Amino acid sequence: MDIQTLSPAPGAKTKPKRIGRGIGSGMGKTSTKGHKGQWARSGGGVRPGFEGGQMPLTRRLPKRGFTNIYKKIYTVVNVSDLEIFDNESVVTAQALLDAGIVKKVEAYGIKVLGKGELTKKLTVEAKKFSKSAIDIIEKAGGKAEVK
Repeated sequence: MDIQTLSPAPGAKTKPKRIGRGIGSGMGKTSTKGHKGQWARSGGGVRPGFEGGQMPLTRRLPKRGFTNIYKKIYTVVNVSDLEIFDNESVVTAQALLDAGIVKKVEAYGIKVLGKGELTKKLTVEAKKFSKSAIDIIEKAGGKAEVK
């Protein structure tokens, strides 16, 4: 196959719709807009969500809850996820990103939770630890450092 023999799939490329170019085109006269009315006018139509004066759906539905602007959001990692690291290694937020355990570190950093088992001696650096996570890390011979 050569680059000059490549072509789009059949039906992938269509000619543009040429409207308002005479009656013979089949799309002349009213240019596919029908007769008169708001939609036939220049700049006509209504804004998205407008329901002809009826109370719009977005205003009919009740509001629920609120967003706490003081909430601290952490990226959560379980102790069992740290098992992939080598013995005696230092586990940081960057190490977790590089290993693919987390995709993104949230604004307040990493929080380590105590779900699962840990058999390796690791030094784990994070912003926050649960009590059970600290117990599991220290039982395995490692250290939990708040950074």
